[in-house]
Amino acid sequence: MKKVAVIMGSDSDWPIVKPAVETLQSLAIPFEAKVMSAHRTPIAAMEFARSARENGFGALIAAAGKAAHLAGVLAGNTTLPVIGIPIGGNGGLGGLDALLATVQMPSGIPVATVAVDGAKNAALLAAQILGVTDETMAQKLDALREEMTLAIAEKNAALQQKLQEKRSGA
Repeated sequence: MKKVAVIMGSDSDWPIVKPAVETLQSLAIPFEAKVMSAHRTPIAAMEFARSARENGFGALIAAAGKAAHLAGVLAGNTTLPVIGIPIGGNGGLGGLDALLATVQMPSGIPVATVAVDGAKNAALLAAQILGVTDETMAQKLDALREEMTLAIAEKNAALQQKLQEKRSGA
């Protein structure tokens, strides 16, 4: 199975990125997590992206806040799928700056972008990408969706029960 890279622009992004790693682990997807900066270590980020395919990666996840150029730097140096996680942070723009920097890529250099702080969805999207050619992964994702469907049905049944009890007791 191909690996997924989880790249953070700063170690302070870890609390936001951790759900991506946990999701990859729960799906038994091999991964590597690293701190690299588009601005402070641009050569290391570029070299990582350029060698990612030959190093066994199938998708790259890039999490960055503020200027958020990490996903773009990686995408500009590989043809592997890159998934951007804009980090909200405590800045005055609440992640809007990171969202716009991640999603506004020039034609020819796509970056799939999830919601601000949407690390779990980034991991699930990476799993779906791997699942295109990995039937076992596709089956795991199908099972996960079924679990979500059942959980919602259970929550709805509990709500209906509560509403019925209020109607009966009122």
